[in-house]
Amino acid sequence: MENRYRDSDTERFAQESAKSPTRTDFERDRGRLLHCSALRRMGAKTQVVGPESDDFIRTRLTHSLEVAQVGRSLAKNLGADPDIVETACLAHDLGHPPYGHNGERALNEVAASFGGFEGNAQTLRVLTRLEPKRFHPDGSPAGLNLTRATLDATIKYPWTRFNGPKGTRSSKFGAYDDDRPAFEWAHENNGFTRPAEAQMMDLADDIAYSVHDIEDAIVRHSFQPMQGGFSDAELTEVISSTQEWYGTAYSVDELASAAHRLTDMRRWPGGYSGTLRDMAGLKDYTSDLIGRFISAVTEATRAQNNGKPLVRYAGNVVVPRETLAEIVFLKGVAVHYVMAPRENDASYYEQRSIIFDLVDAFTEAPEERLERTFIHAWKEAGNDEDAQMRVIVDQIASLTDQSARVWHARYCGMLRH
Repeated sequence: MENRYRDSDTERFAQESAKSPTRTDFERDRGRLLHCSALRRMGAKTQVVGPESDDFIRTRLTHSLEVAQVGRSLAKNLGADPDIVETACLAHDLGHPPYGHNGERALNEVAASFGGFEGNAQTLRVLTRLEPKRFHPDGSPAGLNLTRATLDATIKYPWTRFNGPKGTRSSKFGAYDDDRPAFEWAHENNGFTRPAEAQMMDLADDIAYSVHDIEDAIVRHSFQPMQGGFSDAELTEVISSTQEWYGTAYSVDELASAAHRLTDMRRWPGGYSGTLRDMAGLKDYTSDLIGRFISAVTEATRAQNNGKPLVRYAGNVVVPRETLAEIVFLKGVAVHYVMAPRENDASYYEQRSIIFDLVDAFTEAPEERLERTFIHAWKEAGNDEDAQMRVIVDQIASLTDQSARVWHARYCGMLRH
């Protein structure tokens, strides 16, 4: 498999001499990712709801493991190196802070004047700077020092802040300005185009969370599917929520048709009551959904690429429009029954207060309160206040949900309202 890739694809940003005779470069990448501390911390970070709320729900780590399994299947079907895609999938959420997207929005407010905060850009920063493994000859950190092909596969949005494709409405970006050297080295002047492996990672993420968020919602009784599918009124509300969150690229009719196809599947979990048999049936349904999406994409992509291996920039992953509509509708169901109602929950405001209070606490006494690895970076920033604040943001982003609360109790006392 590795011989389908160029020598430049296996290069590392910081040169290394030793190589394992028994493992490929991409297998070594996967090993480095599996053993890194940032991956372990995801086990205590919010995916949709907080990890302390339920033993069943998914965390960032369990979600990433599921994304990796889907991504590996896509890679095997489409001819890419499975280790590249699996590593990218495992890494795709490393940069997310405590409290999920709520924490991400809070840190973006904090960092608005010095480059913002974006979970995907933070992932690149973790992989190329913050995670301890290798160093450049000048003594600067090189993070995990992954190969070019693997690092490029982790970059979901191949542009820096405010420099995305003309007309893009997304506020997402894949690299901060001060991480541009690593970004440019990995992406090699390929513009806004993503390698096939990054496309597989992105699709695997969409498939995994569209399917598994529904499973979590059903088990937690946030969403109670009916035997015959959605009532007309319920379907109208769900489609409205879907378009409000994800836009109108898919019409009401397309989303309604997608809903009918999904509820007509043999194992649709209508009337779920939580028995062991019901839970097994729900697992069969989510498994069928994943298989349905992977099969549709595999068939369409092979047809488009004449069956040739999909490696780096040799072609694109093809997702049929009906399949995309089904994925978007499932995401909309999770929005309607879980995410939208959560927006006004009191705990949401409490989480943001914790983030803002911690920024104040670290700014007040950085050398006493930052972890040692971040103290060194803070000192190296010298008198550059923006660079110092970026270090504080890095520190907070590294925390888990629970450690954010512990540190808040230690340095801030009672939560301010």
